[in-house]
Amino acid sequence: QVQLVESGGGLVQTGGSLRLSCAVSVRPFVVFRMAWFRQLPGKEREFVAAITPSGSNSFYADSAKGRFTISRDNGKNTEYLQMDSLKPEDTAVYYCAAGTSGGVHWDRDYEFWGQGTQVTVSS
Repeated sequence: QVQLVESGGGLVQTGGSLRLSCAVSVRPFVVFRMAWFRQLPGKEREFVAAITPSGSNSFYADSAKGRFTISRDNGKNTEYLQMDSLKPEDTAVYYCAAGTSGGVHWDRDYEFWGQGTQVTVSS
């Protein structure tokens, strides 16, 4: 059974930074395309960023470009989301996701999900 466990969420002021981590329980981790999604209060879950199994390519939502960086350490079975210049509108529950086939930007492209971690950005 594949388990994804996020950590690193919390409360930060506008302009601050947070680094989210997602540890995956199953090997080989390298087969998974990994992603981050978020769900803002009262809204549908939305794509934030994704990274290919080798880590050679990454994809970002327009809202994340230039501020967020997705990465992975295949030796540690872990993906990361470095979030800089945070804004109040980034307040959401952030989910990591793992997929083995399909596309990049939709939640239906991912088979496995973490439980989510809350990120709150105060103004």
